[in-house]
Amino acid sequence: MAQKFEQEILSSFISEGSDRDLGLDSTLQELSLYNFAVEMSCPTLEVAELFNKYPLLPGVILVERGEYFGMISRQRLLEFLIRPHGKDLLYQSVLSVIYSYARTPILVLSEETPILSAMQLTLRRDPELLAEPLVVHSAPNIYRMLRVQDLNLASWQIRGIETQVRYERTQAQIIQNDKMAHLGRLVDGVAHEILDPVNFIWGNLSHVSNYSQDLIKLLLAYERECVNVCEEVKQFKEEIEFEFLEQDLTKALSSIRTGAERLKKLVISLQNFCHIDEIYPKPTDLHVCLDSIILLINSRINGEIAIVKNYGHLPPVYCFLGELNQVFMNIFSQAVDSLLDEAIRQDYNKEKIKIADKPQIEVTTEVISQAATIDELLESRWIAIRITDNSQGMSQEMQQQIMESFSLDERVNKETSIAVSYRIITARHGGKFNITSTPGSGNQFEILLPLVGIT
Repeated sequence: MAQKFEQEILSSFISEGSDRDLGLDSTLQELSLYNFAVEMSCPTLEVAELFNKYPLLPGVILVERGEYFGMISRQRLLEFLIRPHGKDLLYQSVLSVIYSYARTPILVLSEETPILSAMQLTLRRDPELLAEPLVVHSAPNIYRMLRVQDLNLASWQIRGIETQVRYERTQAQIIQNDKMAHLGRLVDGVAHEILDPVNFIWGNLSHVSNYSQDLIKLLLAYERECVNVCEEVKQFKEEIEFEFLEQDLTKALSSIRTGAERLKKLVISLQNFCHIDEIYPKPTDLHVCLDSIILLINSRINGEIAIVKNYGHLPPVYCFLGELNQVFMNIFSQAVDSLLDEAIRQDYNKEKIKIADKPQIEVTTEVISQAATIDELLESRWIAIRITDNSQGMSQEMQQQIMESFSLDERVNKETSIAVSYRIITARHGGKFNITSTPGSGNQFEILLPLVGIT
């Protein structure tokens, strides 16, 4: 009987895991699992001899009439046999007797369980159970064992891969930040070069306007004093349309002033957006930041999307201006992308579109208080910035993907612009970043920044 039993064990002693490299998403089914199941009525002597012959065998799966019943580890069985008189009393008994004495909590996991999650659950067990093997459940009535040593080794391999990925991403981020810093300095230099002639034009416009008005007044005075004007002068006045020139000159100078003012604001907004943050945060007017970003995205919306500002009274907020500008740009870009398709659709259905349904982005700022108790009220003041659009909203699947991208593991795999914004607000500014989306009712991005400053 023992020889037959041993042959059965040799035929299906261990199930090899997957031959692919382990990754962050690897599960227990990719590891080597021990398949050793016997009936509860099996003699303890035969199992002990197999344990002696196969030192890597972690334990035995107990079944009763083909149904899973439990597990006895090698360590637990040997502990009972080496007790005083244990060998004389239990060696000739069956496994059901040993199990009735050696019953311990068994960690049973699905084969779809991630390796890192399984390792966390293993470490949460009592210290005396840390060496106990795990039971892995796959198909119905198929239970196999996993050595803790194998799980620990696989976990360390995955942690090493994760550390390497983090290192590579950190290096890539450092290089990217360096490139963006150089680009920011370049753009800031170009903007400065543009701003110099703009300031020159802006500073001289008032003088040109005054000079032109004085010259027109002088010409009119000459015209009043000279009663007999020669035909050549009259003909020249008709050729240059003097009456029209007199009226249009003021309008032309006003248009030049408006254009120069717009160009000046655009260049200043570009300089603010390319601002290179220093080591410590500085007080900033958030409304100026928002206006700068809105001015920069005007070239994309082309008047198809209305921007509604509901600005409250905000004190200066300590923040990293460059990073905060990036957050606002990411959110506005997300909102504009959602609304542009809607604007195109409305162009084809103008007669069916109501005024209230026009594509719109609403920006609201205010100071709020969030406190669990009255004593915490003064210490829980926040600056709230809400950017809301009236698009069709995001699907549940997209919302789930965005929320998952906020986790550390997902950021290692892929870092989206919204995930970057979440990290800047929460990690760098100690704030909160909330997203609310209702299908058919639009999206709302809420940023909460602590009013007390950054610690």
